[in-house]
Amino acid sequence: MNATGDHTGSAGLGRHGPDRIAHWVVKSTRTDEMVRWYGTVFGAQVAYQDDEITFLTWDDESHRLAIIAVPPVLRLLFPLAMLKRKVYGIDHIALTFTSLERLLENYVRLKRQGIRPVWSINHGPTISLYYEDPDGIRLEFQVENFDPDHTAAFFYSDEFARNPIGVNIDPDYLLSRLRNGASPEELRRREAGTRPGRPVVANKKTITFRTL
Repeated sequence: MNATGDHTGSAGLGRHGPDRIAHWVVKSTRTDEMVRWYGTVFGAQVAYQDDEITFLTWDDESHRLAIIAVPPVLRLLFPLAMLKRKVYGIDHIALTFTSLERLLENYVRLKRQGIRPVWSINHGPTISLYYEDPDGIRLEFQVENFDPDHTAAFFYSDEFARNPIGVNIDPDYLLSRLRNGASPEELRRREAGTRPGRPVVANKKTITFRTL
C-alpha cells in the first residue's frame, strides 16, 4: 500500500471522547414493526415498554434502542420522512462484526427471514452490508479490512484516490468463496466479491437511488 500524505494512526488519538456508544432513540409510528424487526436482526428483547416508550436491548447494556411512540397521523403529515436520510441529516449507523465469516453467516440468517441488504459493497477499509429498518433507518453491518493504522494509510493510497467509494459485491458469491477455502485476506480485495463474467461496479457507479 502506498501512503502519500501525513496521517495520524490510533496511537495519535487523544482520549477526549466518550468510551462507548450507549444507545440511540427514535420516534416512530411503527413500534410493533420495529420491535419485530430488531428482534429478528439483533435478537433484541424488550427491557421495558409502556404506551409511550419501548426499551430494547441485546447485550449487557440496559437498553440499546429506545422507540418513542408517536401518533400514526404523522405519517400523513410527513409522507416523505423516510426519504429525508437520502438528502439531509444522519445517513446511517455503522456496527462492526469481528470477522468476515460472522458478517456473511448473519447475512444468510437474515436472508432466510426475508431481510436483505439494500447495498453490499467493499469500501476498501471495510466490507459492508447496509440494511434499513421499517422506518428507513439505515444500519451498516461491517467488518474491518485493516487495523486502524493501515486503514489510515489506505485513505492516502493511490487506490483510494482512484476509487473512494468502493466496489459492489455479491455476498452469496463471497460466502461461497470463503466456504471453499479462500482466505479472508484474499477476499478483502475489492473485486473479490464480483462473480466471474459480471461487470465490476465501482466508485460512483455504485450510487443509485436505492443505495444512496
